[in-house]
Amino acid sequence: MHKFAAFGAAVLLSGMAPGAASAGQPEPWGLGFQEAVTPTMENIAWFHDVILLPVITVITLFVMGLMGYAMWRFRESRNPEPSRTTHNTVVEVLWTAIPTVILVLIAIPSFQIMYENDRIEQADMTLKTIGRQWYWSYQYPDHGDFEFDSNMIPDEEIDPSKGQLRQLSVDNPVVVPVNKNIRVLFTSSDVLHAWALPAAGIKLDNVPGRVNETWMRIEKEGVYYGQCSELCGTGHGYMPIEVHAVSQEEFDAWVEKTRKEYAKAGDAPAAEAPVRIASLTDAR
Repeated sequence: MHKFAAFGAAVLLSGMAPGAASAGQPEPWGLGFQEAVTPTMENIAWFHDVILLPVITVITLFVMGLMGYAMWRFRESRNPEPSRTTHNTVVEVLWTAIPTVILVLIAIPSFQIMYENDRIEQADMTLKTIGRQWYWSYQYPDHGDFEFDSNMIPDEEIDPSKGQLRQLSVDNPVVVPVNKNIRVLFTSSDVLHAWALPAAGIKLDNVPGRVNETWMRIEKEGVYYGQCSELCGTGHGYMPIEVHAVSQEEFDAWVEKTRKEYAKAGDAPAAEAPVRIASLTDAR
């Protein structure tokens, strides 16, 4: 009995404490959000914890209690002749008006958060994400407009000693500076994809022929993982996202090194990786 109680408490706490999981990556049995590392995700977590969760809990308990009372109060043994009530104006007005008021109260902060997350007027830099079957390409327009491809590292090449994670680590991660407003652009070269980074509170579609936009400001150095979150074909599950948030000095050094590397190579790295990933998916 105590084991079941402990398990239930652990599940409850994990669901109500988004920051309990390790930042930047999924955890076994994790039911809550990843730790918020951007103002966007902090707003989303606040909206969930302070507004949505209490409202959902109260409504659920009320409906379950009402159903239990109705089953007890109007059971056949107590009411051999069932009620033939066809309408009740007061009840009908109440069950229309009250949900409407609740939805309006939920919508006000929801629209505010959506508006704040839409775009930013003054950005310190721009990152462009391009979805492809089945890998990502990234451009840095404000830093020489260089571009590179980012592919999942196959299982047989994963090196745990380097902190690499199966089906999450990539050969060329995104690198961004902390505490900077970053405009993030989204598009696709083939089909619909979605660039999702849970710790940053971002999930936006990459649509062919269209550029979507949002922004982020990561306030904590670290490595953060995401996934393509729009079904895009057989390799959909093999399109991880890896973002390294570093200091401005480290970012400047990375930009300088990367620009020289691509200028020397004459092209983005890992040109053959998409074929390797495709064969990996076929084998499964």
